[in-house]
Amino acid sequence: MGSSISKKAILGRDVVIGQNVVVEEGAVIGDNVELGHNAVVHAGTRVGFGTTIAPGAVLGRQPRPPKGSSVSYAEPLSRLLIGEGCNVGAGSVIYAGTVVGKDSTIADLASVRERCEIGERVVVGRGVCVENDVRIGSRTKIQSNAYLTAYSVLEEDVFIAPCVVTTNDNYMGRTEKQYNMRGAHVRKGARVGGNSILLPGVTVGEDAFVAAGSVVTRDVPPKVVVKGIPAKYFKDVPEEELLENQ
Repeated sequence: MGSSISKKAILGRDVVIGQNVVVEEGAVIGDNVELGHNAVVHAGTRVGFGTTIAPGAVLGRQPRPPKGSSVSYAEPLSRLLIGEGCNVGAGSVIYAGTVVGKDSTIADLASVRERCEIGERVVVGRGVCVENDVRIGSRTKIQSNAYLTAYSVLEEDVFIAPCVVTTNDNYMGRTEKQYNMRGAHVRKGARVGGNSILLPGVTVGEDAFVAAGSVVTRDVPPKVVVKGIPAKYFKDVPEEELLENQ
């Protein structure tokens, strides 16, 4: 079975198309884009110049929330926009309504849900799950298997280590309060160590450092190191590690 390219899609110059690729109507593929085997580009998706889409990636999927979900959509979401020079990994899925800035990487098996905003030169690592309505600032790095819950905010130059978990619901689906969800807000230059957990609504201040394995139950001030369960002040971040000194 060969590729299926809609006559109503727009393909730029020097586009490389693998086997069994699907490009639906209204999709716009820029110049020098590579579409790997079995990639699917849904209707209306825009892919910028020089971007590489690895085999099996799915771009522009429309969400279909289950019954009883806290999110619902009466109409299809707006198109997925992927900037220039991006790399989209094998088996990754990026939903409609999301914007990915130029020179960003969405690694193998990552999932980026709808209405997310991803800045430039962002790295979303292997197996990372980014839920709906998440904002990620430019140059932020999210390492393998991290989980970013809905309504989280990561500002610029943030570092999220492997297996970090964010949460947004203090009631875990019970009572009407479950619909007042707030994700974590990690401010510019902050770093969160591996296997840490950020509870709903906490703010991690600029240039703060959360040690590996910590559980953050309250706001973290700027430029301090916290650790433990629950996370508590340990020391100030050394001057040479501050973002302004890099």
